[in-house]
Amino acid sequence: MIPKDFIDALLARVDIVDVVDRRVPLKKAGQNYQACCPFHQEKSPSFTVSPTKQFYHCFGCGAHGTAIGFLMQYGGMNFVDAVKELADDVGLSLPQDTGFGPRPPAAPQLGEALEAAATFYKHQLKGSPRAINYLKHRGVTGNIAARFGLGYAPAQADGLRAVFRDYQALELASAGLVIDGERGRYDRFRDRIMFPIRNLKGNVIGFGGRILDRGEPKYLNSPETQLFNKGSEVYGLFEARQAIRSAGKVVVVEGYMDVVALAQFGIAYAVATLGTATTPIHARTLLRHTDRIYYSFDGDNAGRKAAWRALENTLEALQDGKEVAFLFLPEGDDPDTYVRANGAVAFENLLLKQAVPLSEFMVRHLIENEATTQESRARVLKTSQPLLARLTGAPLLAALIRRELGQRLGIGGEEVNGLLGQGATSRQGNGLRSRKPSPPPRAAAQQASLYRQIARLLVHKPEWAVRIDRDKLLPAEPFAQELAELIAWLSSVTIRSGAALEEAARGGPLEKLVETLHMETMGLRYVFDDTEAEFSDLLKKIRLNWARKRYAELSQTPQDRLSATELDECEELKELLRRT
Repeated sequence: MIPKDFIDALLARVDIVDVVDRRVPLKKAGQNYQACCPFHQEKSPSFTVSPTKQFYHCFGCGAHGTAIGFLMQYGGMNFVDAVKELADDVGLSLPQDTGFGPRPPAAPQLGEALEAAATFYKHQLKGSPRAINYLKHRGVTGNIAARFGLGYAPAQADGLRAVFRDYQALELASAGLVIDGERGRYDRFRDRIMFPIRNLKGNVIGFGGRILDRGEPKYLNSPETQLFNKGSEVYGLFEARQAIRSAGKVVVVEGYMDVVALAQFGIAYAVATLGTATTPIHARTLLRHTDRIYYSFDGDNAGRKAAWRALENTLEALQDGKEVAFLFLPEGDDPDTYVRANGAVAFENLLLKQAVPLSEFMVRHLIENEATTQESRARVLKTSQPLLARLTGAPLLAALIRRELGQRLGIGGEEVNGLLGQGATSRQGNGLRSRKPSPPPRAAAQQASLYRQIARLLVHKPEWAVRIDRDKLLPAEPFAQELAELIAWLSSVTIRSGAALEEAARGGPLEKLVETLHMETMGLRYVFDDTEAEFSDLLKKIRLNWARKRYAELSQTPQDRLSATELDECEELKELLRRT
C-alpha cells in the first residue's frame, strides 16, 4: 500500500502537461493544451490537458484522468509502477513504511505550516527597520516586495514560536522550517530576508533566505521535502507567468535578488533556478510557457561552465521552433548590478544583440581550438555525437548543427552525416494499452441541478465541503444523496487538489462519482479560476430552499400547536424570506 499522503505530495509536485507532452506532443490552446487523442483514431485534436486542473480528457472517446491514470492507460502500467515512474521523475523515493514510528505529516499539513510561516515573515518585515533599509538600499520598492511576498526571519533562535503553538510539531521539521540539534530545536532561518518559493499553483513550498550582513552561507534554501524539490521548481515562475506570455520569452538568472531587481526595472519575465544547475525538468517547464529561453550567466569560466551544463540539460526538452540562447554579462556584473547601472533598455539590448544561440554556443564549445588534425576532428565528432542524439524533439536543428560542424571541420555534408548518423529518431511512446476506448460520456445538461452544480465545484475545491451544512440539504432534491455522501467523505480527508482527490477515491465507493463529476466539468469546459462568488451563490440558494420548505412546514401547523422555539423560528424564516 502506498500512503495517500505520499500520493498527495507526488501529485502536488508533478505537472501533468510535462508527463503527457513527453509521450504525446502537445500544443498550446488557450489556457489548456491539445493533441490528437492517443487512445482512438482522429483527424482533429479533441484530447485536452488542463494545467490548472491537472487532468486530461478526450471529448471524443471519453478518456480521462490524472498523471497517474495517464501512465496506466497510455503505457499499460499498473498503479504502483505508474506512481514509481512519476516519483523517479521528480526525485521522490517511495516510502518504506514499516508500520512503526511516527509517519511524516501529509502534504496539506506541510503546506499550511509553510503558508503560516510566510505570513509571519511578511509581518516581521514590516516591523524591522534594518531589513526594510536593506531592501531599500537594494532598490526594492514596497510594491515589488509585496508582489514576491518578501519577509524577514527574526534573529532569535525560536522566532516561529510566535506563530506555532506546538513548536515541537513534526510538520515544522518536515517542512524544513526548524532544525533539531543536539541542544534542542531552533529555527532554520534567522536574521535573513525571506523569499517564499511558490509552485505554479501559487502555494508556498519552500523558502530562500539571504543574510543581511556578512556571513555564510550567503543564501540558505529550504531542504528537500515532500513539496519542494530544487531540480523541478523555478523561483519566480508563478509571478512571471503573465509577463512571459506577453514578452514571448523568459530570462533565467542565478539568484533571487536578480529576479526581484529585474522585475523592479520592468523586466518581469525573469526566473531563477534554486541554487542548482538547470535540469531537464526546468527546461521542459519553461519551454511550455514560451518559445524562447535566455540563460544569463557571468562571463567568467565558472559562468561558461554553468552555461554548458544548462545546454546539456536543455537538449532533450528542445523542439524545432523553440529557441534557446546564452547571455554572458561583462565580467564583474550580474543581472542585478547591470540593470541598476545601465537600465532595463540596455539589458534587453544585450539579450537581442549579444545572446549566443544554443547551436552556435555548442559548435564553439566543441571546436574550442582549430581542429587541424584528423585526430582532433575525430575528437570533436565523438564528443558531439551523444549531444546531437539528445535532440530527439528537434531533428531539424540537429541536422543543421551537423552541417555546421561539417563546414567548420572541412568535412562534406554527406560525409559528416555518415560519420554521425542521421540523428536519433523521435522517441516513441511506451505503446498503447490494449484496451477498448471508453465510450464518450453522455453530455451533461447545461443547466445541472443545484446540488450537482455544487458537487462539481467541490471536486475542484475539496476544502469547501466543510462550509456546507448537510442538515440544510433537502432529501427530495435531485442529486441530494450523492452530494451528502461526497460532503461526508470530503470532510474526513485532507486534500487540496482535484487530481489528488481522484486518486484518493480510487478503489472506493465514490470513485465513479468523483470521476463522473470531473468529466462533466471538463466536458462543459468549466473555468475554475474564480469560483468563490459562484460557490457562495450556490450556498445561498441551498439555505433559501431549505428556509422556504421549513417555513411551509411550520405554516401548515396551527399556531397554537407550535412550541415557543418553533414560533421564533417561523418568524425568523419569514423575515429571512421577506428580505431575500
